[in-house]
Amino acid sequence: MDIDCLPFKDTGYFSDLICDYIEDKEGLRPFFNRYPNVGNFKDQLEEKSRNYPEENRTVLFEALQRQYEGVMISQKTKDNLIQLKEPITFTITTGHQLNLFSGPLYFLYKIISTINLTIALKKQYPRFNFVPVYWMATEDHDFDEINYFNFRNKKIQWNRDASGPVGRFNTKGLEGIYDTFANELGGGTNAEELKDLFKNAYLGHSTLAGATRYLANELFGSQGLVIVDGDDKSLKKLLVPYVEKDIFDNVSFHKVTETIPKLEKLSDSYRIQVNPREINYFYIKDGIRERIVAVKDKFHIKSTDIKFSKEGLLQELEAYPERFSPNVIARPLYQEIILPNLCYIGGGGELAYWLELKASFDAMGVTFPILLPRNSAIVITEKQRQKLDKMNLSVADLFLKRNHFINKKIRKISNIDIDFSPQKKFLKDQFKSMYDIASKTDASFLGAVKAQEVKQLKGLDVLENRLLKAQKRKLKDHVERMTQLQDELFPGQSLQERNLNFSELYLEFGQRLIPMLFKALDPLKLEFVILIAE
Repeated sequence: MDIDCLPFKDTGYFSDLICDYIEDKEGLRPFFNRYPNVGNFKDQLEEKSRNYPEENRTVLFEALQRQYEGVMISQKTKDNLIQLKEPITFTITTGHQLNLFSGPLYFLYKIISTINLTIALKKQYPRFNFVPVYWMATEDHDFDEINYFNFRNKKIQWNRDASGPVGRFNTKGLEGIYDTFANELGGGTNAEELKDLFKNAYLGHSTLAGATRYLANELFGSQGLVIVDGDDKSLKKLLVPYVEKDIFDNVSFHKVTETIPKLEKLSDSYRIQVNPREINYFYIKDGIRERIVAVKDKFHIKSTDIKFSKEGLLQELEAYPERFSPNVIARPLYQEIILPNLCYIGGGGELAYWLELKASFDAMGVTFPILLPRNSAIVITEKQRQKLDKMNLSVADLFLKRNHFINKKIRKISNIDIDFSPQKKFLKDQFKSMYDIASKTDASFLGAVKAQEVKQLKGLDVLENRLLKAQKRKLKDHVERMTQLQDELFPGQSLQERNLNFSELYLEFGQRLIPMLFKALDPLKLEFVILIAE
């Protein structure tokens, strides 16, 4: 296994905001708590120790004991669950939607980054315990975002009527998805293991939350992963005072609204990920998850006839906290209230909206976690490496956009010099003497010389492009092989990790896959990983 790295900004696939965060640009520092290096965790540990109530730890421990009833778990996960009772135990957390069969490949990278960081922190701070946590996004209701995964350029999709929190969905109808997937997999040991994993997860559990817990536990339970479902009444009780501040005082709305223009002022290229609402909570009941909105002196549940007075909503919140579901602005706060958490690991889009939230956390009196971009990687098989070598391509070449990629390589391999730069330089030198002559005559002649220079340079550009096209036709077979390889590694001309499901790599590597990724991915090395497997 060969491991190489590439700066995130050199890939062309990451936003300026995230690249600037990785480079610790000074302008961004007011928007986060501490930069993600191992030394900064010392102060983060001390701050979280001061601000995390021990009664929250007790509630968390008891809730997880209930959530894990009947679940077969490893000794390491059992130990981590018990250690969560101890004041010297802290968590490192990542979150992900309940995508069918994990969705994109980066699901694995998120969790591996999280587990590997706990290992690194234990070495640096041995008197503390560090527990890796996967937060299941069970309360999301965007079913269309999670009801499919890609396999061999096909979309395997679960179609059904959907409303309410996805974690509560029953798994009826997934038998047909299993049959489709099994047929696509074919035979062999690795294929049979994938079939069993899908079948046991989705046909062996009655809810999507249960199926996802099983899947994540099977893949990462041996490393001690703890899986948290926030759709839990006892955990929601801890959130009640903060829900009140959001609904009745609009604290999050005001603080995030103040933050957004400050972020935008730093760079025109910074894209705001989410905008706050005056109320950042949904109401869950009888299969619905709808927004709470204030209308005059009442609180209405969108798209329903349900409404409350202020007193009535307060009573509902106290009696049924499980009916109040945070949106994307409030969910990070909920997570940090209930967990003794030090760091959140997420993708670029996630961290972009976390950077909007620090002032809101400060106003709520909750410690803001260290933000760490998850590992990103491309996995190249030995066979694909051989193709690269045969065509004299570097992996960095593959990150180029299609036209640039082809043009660069055609210029390199062509037996004709397609670069007309020398001719252009010669032409410009000739026109310098023309400008000298023109400057000694009528000024209007200067314009005529300039126009002629532009015309002739443009003509050289046209000839250069025509020659390039001619060489592309001549080297058509080579171009097709190049683009085919780029399509394999960058499906849809996007990153492999954003399209492939892990099952495609599992077919290739089987049970070697996850240990191989654990070895390759260093969460504190903030670079894109190029993994060439044997």
